[in-house]
Amino acid sequence: MKRILATSLAGLVIAIASIPALAEEETTWTDRISIKGDLRLRQEGIDEDGDPSRSRSRYRARLAMSAAVHPDVTVVMELASGADDPVSRNVTFDNGFTTNDLGFDLAYVEWAAADGLKIYGGKMKNPLYRAGGAPPVWDSDMNPEGIAARYGKGAFFATVAGFSVEERASSDDSSLYALQLGGKFAVSDDVKITVGLGYFSFSNTIGNTPFYNGNGKGNSVDASGNYIYDYKDTEVFAQLDTKVANWPLSVYAHWAQNGEVDVEDTAYAVGASIGTAGKQGDKQFSWTYQDVEADAVIATFNDSDFGGGGTDASGHILKAAYAVSNSISLGATFFINEGDRFQGTAHDYNRFQLDLSMAFK
Repeated sequence: MKRILATSLAGLVIAIASIPALAEEETTWTDRISIKGDLRLRQEGIDEDGDPSRSRSRYRARLAMSAAVHPDVTVVMELASGADDPVSRNVTFDNGFTTNDLGFDLAYVEWAAADGLKIYGGKMKNPLYRAGGAPPVWDSDMNPEGIAARYGKGAFFATVAGFSVEERASSDDSSLYALQLGGKFAVSDDVKITVGLGYFSFSNTIGNTPFYNGNGKGNSVDASGNYIYDYKDTEVFAQLDTKVANWPLSVYAHWAQNGEVDVEDTAYAVGASIGTAGKQGDKQFSWTYQDVEADAVIATFNDSDFGGGGTDASGHILKAAYAVSNSISLGATFFINEGDRFQGTAHDYNRFQLDLSMAFK
């Protein structure tokens, strides 16, 4: 499987290298490069049964550059705080004012290979569709590494991807392979429906240490702390987009089931979002309910906040946002969850976040 990924990446390099050189255009490097970034300040409170209440201040900083190196080829690189966590870019204000970590959050090439077809290679934004942005399977900060292709023309869209998850010297590597197929249909001028299905599979999980810090985060592990199941999921998703009194409204659902286990095998989310927070004075509100059973998905990569992070949790996510200006917004998120049900220590988990976000480009 590692050879497949390596061959695919090599093929992408050769294909891009074979693109005919164009005559030098009358543009400067500043015309071909764009820079954007954002800073989020967060105050967070956590109330979990059995643990003292916790309050902390955090920040997330990102700075991205994209460069058009050819009319069909773009290179994207992004630096971000919180460099050592695959599903969080947050840094907590502590450790006596010490310097914080910074690393590459994105480093990929995007090739417009044909009409409607884009191919990506490197560390990229997650190309897989998430209905309503809900996180029962993937955290919004999870940026995978490998190669992916996305095709969209007319109503039809498809994504196929192969990602390298863990390279091991003493045993076989772990990879993630994914396929999604779907369609976007206009029912009327104000009503659009997106539906689709997918399949994703992690290789070589049984008997290996959980990804990132060896923490199962709700997934079942043996006495040595190693995975005891494979994770091969089928998913179905749907989203309806319309307007209510000129307010954008989205209603969505996302369901996934791991075919390698008989119990605790399902994750789903349902919810709705109304409004936007993109321009000054805009408001947005959303509600999501999700239930993520212990071995439904790999716990390393789903939401890092819901239920304290990982699987084996259920409950509500309530959000509100207000655009103070076109570049500054205030947001609040409230998690009302129950965690560790399958572990036999079910308890309430509540989390409140107040955000001040600023962006530029």
